[in-house]
Amino acid sequence: MEVLSNISALPRTLAEFQLWEPNDGYKYEWNDGELIKFTGMNKKQIKIYDILLELFFQKGYKKLGTFVAEYDVQLTGIQMRRPDIAFLSRAQLDEASKGGDPVPEFMIEVISESDNINKVLAKISEYYKFGAKVVWLIFPEEKQVHVYTSRRDVKICIENDICSAAPVLPEFEISIETLFAE
Repeated sequence: MEVLSNISALPRTLAEFQLWEPNDGYKYEWNDGELIKFTGMNKKQIKIYDILLELFFQKGYKKLGTFVAEYDVQLTGIQMRRPDIAFLSRAQLDEASKGGDPVPEFMIEVISESDNINKVLAKISEYYKFGAKVVWLIFPEEKQVHVYTSRRDVKICIENDICSAAPVLPEFEISIETLFAE
């Protein structure tokens, strides 16, 4: 993740950012005037998304909402974040279709080599400030998942542990072995 600033061709406000169409192959977030540049999901992250998406369909959660990659989350009038994966309920989808900016209650960040963990932890704080109920940080290299159910409550899942998205999706559970199957 790289922070950009003071280049005239770049957007200066959130409104400009929302209209901006970069064609450089990177993804961007907006945080109170700070433009944050990062790459999209890599092959390892896409495989993790695919495994989780399959679980989402197996558990029948499609009738309750959708599971989406790199969804734009408008936290405030000056913050737009993009979690790697997010669950939007049917009610949130309806709200979004009417122009609203619902904040997903379940979000996942898949940590890559270029992520700054301090910046990711700041995003978790922001997510909880605006209504998140479960946030997963997935560390593919370490084969572990940190499951946050609040800013204070975190379960570190390793080896045979089961990760859960309860209370948002109570039966959305996966073992570390399954998530990181080769």
